[in-house]
Amino acid sequence: MKKLVLKESVPFLGDVGDVVQVKDGYARNYLLPRNKAIHALPHNIDLMQRKKQEFEIRIAKDVSKAEAAAEKLAGVVCTISAKVSEENKLYGSVSARDIVDGLAAMNIEIEKKMVILEEPIKTLGACTVPIRIYRDVTAEITVEVLAQE
Repeated sequence: MKKLVLKESVPFLGDVGDVVQVKDGYARNYLLPRNKAIHALPHNIDLMQRKKQEFEIRIAKDVSKAEAAAEKLAGVVCTISAKVSEENKLYGSVSARDIVDGLAAMNIEIEKKMVILEEPIKTLGACTVPIRIYRDVTAEITVEVLAQE
């Protein structure tokens, strides 16, 4: 087992400045060659602790911006019209891409990966869709699917 200090956030392992203990192969073949970590020597730990403080300040700023954006998004109603059959069933479905396009028409720019849809919407009517703005910051919007005339 090797003791390393992370230089950047690594999913399922830790954030900048965290001292982690990983298997030799993971350190030698992944973390060290990709410059994601350095050996946990005393001077490296001190250096990374300072970087960790800077990282935490930056994260706090990003979270506050994301919370402000979430407040703007909360309660937004996105109306999407889709083709329906005679029995009022959708021919296709409403996907995350359609929601992004609908919000773009309202001058709200988000990325497709921010829309959290377990499965595409296949029915007419309104449903709530969560939007992940940043890490743990989410907002819920209402997507209303109407029949296209």
